[in-house]
Amino acid sequence: MTDRIVRVVLVTAAVAWLASPRIGAQGGNAKSSGAMPPANITTFSTESIGRMGHFYVGGKYVGEPGKEVMSGAMYVEVWVPKQVRQPYPIVFFHGNGQSSVNWQQTPDGRPGWAHYMVNQGYVVYMVDYPARGRSPYVPGVNGTLGIRTALQLSQIWTAPATSGGNFPRMQKYTQWPSDHPKKGMMGDPVFDNFIRGQMQFVNNQAELAVPAGIALLDTIGKPVILLTHSQGGGIGFDVAEQRPKLIAGMVSIEPGGPQIGNVDTAKVAYTRVNPNSWGLTTTPNTFDPPITSLSELKVHLEPSERPGDEVGCYLQDEPAHTLVNFQNMRILSFSAEGTYHRVFDACIPKWLNQGGAKVDFFRLEDVGFKGNMHEMFLDRNSDDIAKFIHEWLRKNIK
Repeated sequence: MTDRIVRVVLVTAAVAWLASPRIGAQGGNAKSSGAMPPANITTFSTESIGRMGHFYVGGKYVGEPGKEVMSGAMYVEVWVPKQVRQPYPIVFFHGNGQSSVNWQQTPDGRPGWAHYMVNQGYVVYMVDYPARGRSPYVPGVNGTLGIRTALQLSQIWTAPATSGGNFPRMQKYTQWPSDHPKKGMMGDPVFDNFIRGQMQFVNNQAELAVPAGIALLDTIGKPVILLTHSQGGGIGFDVAEQRPKLIAGMVSIEPGGPQIGNVDTAKVAYTRVNPNSWGLTTTPNTFDPPITSLSELKVHLEPSERPGDEVGCYLQDEPAHTLVNFQNMRILSFSAEGTYHRVFDACIPKWLNQGGAKVDFFRLEDVGFKGNMHEMFLDRNSDDIAKFIHEWLRKNIK
């Protein structure tokens, strides 16, 4: 009888504990808890995320015996929606000086593109390139570090028209997500938050990131959509060259090049032909008929479609060699209205299409998105552009 009374008391106590307010619970009780973050610390709902994790890929041991260290490893974060509704995961490759934070949150505190894509049912992978962010930098091995100044960031991206920028379309940028008097410059709280997340970078980034990117695709082991930006564009092209069967499609946003010719974006003019470029990057591509030396790659300069705004593009002399590993690959590429990249953004899509890929290239203002800059995933209308990408993927990546 005593044992029965004890059991009843214990069960009653357990039920009462489950029904009581607890630290970390959802709803009004959690909001009133002193442990909750203050209002100035942004948090987001994760109700669409079923699982998440992180891991490292790539890297190799370097150093003399007994003093080995790991160089070239890359941090990867993965989010899995509660309901996986899309056939292919998205792998995000960021630009220079950036990290996976770009995709997770805007500097004014809105959910980033990773949240948008998870909400549409995509599994997403986000990386920090080797020697950047949460990926180790090895002193004496990974090269010299650089970082952009506040003035440089304002001039090329966030406030070019008011900070001394110098490219034709800078007056068209209107979507920076702040109304502060120093909008896009030091002293603007949104800019100050943005620059806190700007990363160091090494000059030989592709040498580290491409092997790590290949290792990531091998680890996933099935086709993915590569969504790349700026520096990530060239890294993505080199990864796709090596693993074409693991690429279901690509979104290449203002890829960084180098193009066949180096461009002065202020003068809208070529400065020289890049002697080491294979058209997409300085890494050789597989061509048909085969090309074993750059001297066999014959090119010419096409006239500009928009003189004074965009340079002409270098293309192969006909009959063109096909890009074997990009045949029929579906690629979306676009350029913002207020970007310095506009000067040459049309050229890589033309090069790819001539080589046999299937690239849809858009100038964003022509499809209803006005006033954006190079990092449009931070702009006021970032979710609208994410929706544009998602709709293109649904229609074109089967």
